[in-house]
Amino acid sequence: MNGPEIERLIQLLGRLPGLGPRSARRVALHLLKKRETLMQPLGAALADAARAIRACGVCGNLDTIDPCSICADPRRDAGLICVVEDVGDLWAMERGRIFSGRYHVLGGSLSALDGIGPEELNIGSLVRRVAAGGVREVIMATNATVDGQTTAHYLAERLAEHEVPLTRLAHGVPVGGELDWLDDGTLATAFKARRAL
Repeated sequence: MNGPEIERLIQLLGRLPGLGPRSARRVALHLLKKRETLMQPLGAALADAARAIRACGVCGNLDTIDPCSICADPRRDAGLICVVEDVGDLWAMERGRIFSGRYHVLGGSLSALDGIGPEELNIGSLVRRVAAGGVREVIMATNATVDGQTTAHYLAERLAEHEVPLTRLAHGVPVGGELDWLDDGTLATAFKARRAL
């Protein structure tokens, strides 16, 4: 049996997404074998991140400054707001370098099954940002799930009185995708969203 420190390390690693008990044991063993070159620098980096990183008071992104580097960047178009569910979605959009506006992170999606209502999400500050003026378009980039769709529709209702154009990311056939490999829902959505060639 392992000592309590090793078991605690394994249990904490096992809480990470994608790591089950066996994977957590392998990672723990790897960290322990490389204490000076990996475990100690990783521990220091985790402690530094825990101290320095905070949520942006404007959009909800995670950064070491508030407002975050995206909200503070004068080259970003403040008139375009892309609404995403989580910070990971924002990071995915930034990785692609396809959007030059600003973001709004909801912190999840509406889910009756999980007991997540509008009060648990960062919706009030989005409404205030739009109501303050200067926003030319709000892009709904919520996930293509039932909860994501429900959230987008709820936001559309909340923002309707401000008369700001709302758009939604397209859904359907991915670039390089083959029809034979698509699920029925994706194929049906692609048919409904078809456009002139």
